Amino acid sequence: MWESIQLVLSNFWATLTQMSPYLLFGFLVAGIMSVFVSSATVERHLGSKGFWSILKASLFGVPMPLCSCGVIPVSMSLYKNGASKGATVSFLISTPQTGLDNIFIVYSLLGPIFAIFSPIVAMLSGLFGGTVVSLFDRHERHSSQLVSGSEEKQAKKANPVFKALRYALFVLPADIGKAMLVGLVIAAVISILVPDDFFSTYLAFGGGILAMILMMLIGIPMYVCSAASVPIAAALIAKGLNPGAAMVFLM
Repeated sequence: MWESIQLVLSNFWATLTQMSPYLLFGFLVAGIMSVFVSSATVERHLGSKGFWSILKASLFGVPMPLCSCGVIPVSMSLYKNGASKGATVSFLISTPQTGLDNIFIVYSLLGPIFAIFSPIVAMLSGLFGGTVVSLFDRHERHSSQLVSGSEEKQAKKANPVFKALRYALFVLPADIGKAMLVGLVIAAVISILVPDDFFSTYLAFGGGILAMILMMLIGIPMYVCSAASVPIAAALIAKGLNPGAAMVFLM
């Protein structure tokens, strides 16, 4: 029993130390982005109907460090401030799948191929969802609600360096820290409970289609933020899971 606990702690620490430099750098970049990319700027670019606003919404959403819960109030704010339904849905789909911090974590644990393709898949899925909604949405929007001048003045008064560091070192870690720890613990437990090559032995049917379906069924109801899902995916791949199925889980 004690030996198993030591093994879990060892795997937990090994994964944490491997991803920490990339995670900290991602936090820093996200903090800088929180200063220079305001919500007012985002809302101003997503107000028009059509493909271009949907594409921009998906591209804006990919680097945003928001989880599936955190993205909902932001999306509602975008919609209330004039963003089209298509752009709102595009942002809602693409944002929680990845983020700047998540991209660096993916690179550290899963390599450059996953780091390149995970944001591309997130962007394309958001683009597809937003386009479908836009095609079927025939209702006209009411006039958008503008951000008040007093709010903009208050935002400008804040020290940009302090604001970036506060977001990078306190706000963002507080948002995803608990979920990250849960993800690391799950990954460490998987590493000792699941036999090596388990997935390649039992779920290799149809070139991994069965594994992809299983990962989709597991991933949809599972509340794990994008950053926390990465160590879990890495542990599953180490146990023989098809990389394509791991990508399905990450999405």
